[in-house]
Amino acid sequence: MKQFPFRLGVHPINWVGEDVKEHGEHTTYEQILDDIQSLGLHGTEMGRKFPTDTLQLKEELSKRDIQLVSQWKSVLFSDPAYREQELEAFRNHAAFLQQMGSKVISTCEVGGSLHFDPRRTPHEREVIPLDEEGWASLAEGLNAAGRIALEYGLKLTYHHHGGTAIESPEEIDRLMAITDPDAVFLLFDSGHALYGGANPLSLLQKHYDRVAYVHLKDVRPDRLDQARASGSDFVTCIRGGVFTVPGDGCIDFAPIIGELIDRNYEGWALLEGEQDPAAHPAREYAEKALRYLYRIAEAKEEA
Repeated sequence: MKQFPFRLGVHPINWVGEDVKEHGEHTTYEQILDDIQSLGLHGTEMGRKFPTDTLQLKEELSKRDIQLVSQWKSVLFSDPAYREQELEAFRNHAAFLQQMGSKVISTCEVGGSLHFDPRRTPHEREVIPLDEEGWASLAEGLNAAGRIALEYGLKLTYHHHGGTAIESPEEIDRLMAITDPDAVFLLFDSGHALYGGANPLSLLQKHYDRVAYVHLKDVRPDRLDQARASGSDFVTCIRGGVFTVPGDGCIDFAPIIGELIDRNYEGWALLEGEQDPAAHPAREYAEKALRYLYRIAEAKEEA
């Protein structure tokens, strides 16, 4: 791992699905953490199987020399009626991550999302775009939450995400333009970038100055084409195997990794696959991804 200026970790979503609960449902957190340790990695995000007791979680991570990098935080800032309760929940989330020594909060607006918006009903089929009032309210909420994060020594990193109102490159551009660059940062996710219609490298280059956290995820283009043709929603795409780890899909990570190295990115970059571990064993695929990324780094050193 000395080839990279950044810190490389892996997301527990490779072992246990977050949005598809049957994926890895019987996997224990001990297996996940033992696998991460055996891979020689030292960073991960919070997973739904991990202990919720802070002392126990610290002990389990510490004895394997693993850092809790972040934990996903859904927010509903596009609706002003939810603002105060959402900011209170965000503050509590920041306090927890501060205790764990984390430096970034993976944050995503769920307003309009088919799967994540608590106001949606089961019979609905499409993401609802934000209106002008929703965009303005979202920006105000994120700016306020970002300032809260800074109070706790953290950065709010916005996770552009499939199946949400901030998915396309145009939506990401707009969000970056209307939020405070000193309070709201970007979580660059290569797989979600491609899924949302962006060129991942171009997106990284365009908004690099806002990037404070990275997810390295790949996409199987044939599965994505099939999903698009059938009108599949985001969660159905996960079940259909659209996503995988770097080196197993269509994204060329050489220029992406090269960009991060050239710019001396020093934050965390986590491997993500978000696929069925029964068909694609998490540790095995993480090993493949690591070999692929190390080959990229070695080729760059030799160039």
